[in-house]
Amino acid sequence: MTSDAPKYRPLERFWPYADLSEQPSDDELAALDPELHDALFGAQPSPFSVTLVFPRLDVPGFPRALELAQTSAGFRTTGEGPSLRYHARFRSSDARALHQLYEIVGGTGATEVLIDDRPVPYARELWLPLIWCLIRE
Repeated sequence: MTSDAPKYRPLERFWPYADLSEQPSDDELAALDPELHDALFGAQPSPFSVTLVFPRLDVPGFPRALELAQTSAGFRTTGEGPSLRYHARFRSSDARALHQLYEIVGGTGATEVLIDDRPVPYARELWLPLIWCLIRE
């Protein structure tokens, strides 16, 4: 330690965002990742769901795909720029809309299929055809 006076004096505040509320807003809670929500607030019982996660694709019908995704039971976007992903969660009662969306975005390797918001083996090969059986003509 030296006896010299310090060259600068630190600010008395420690955090530049001191005016943030202590509780998250409803919009912030809705945007939470489902696994993080379960970790923070405990697992909530929810109905069976299939989620398609896809980036912006250069395929015909992509605007229609976004319309279908936005009408799903749970739609959200994550990331921005090249890491932008659309998450469209469907219940088993929405099998027709899920099938229509998958027909547009499912042909690329960039689309993920999640069962109850988790990647599971054979989601494309097994689970989706089982859901297609629920479609009534």
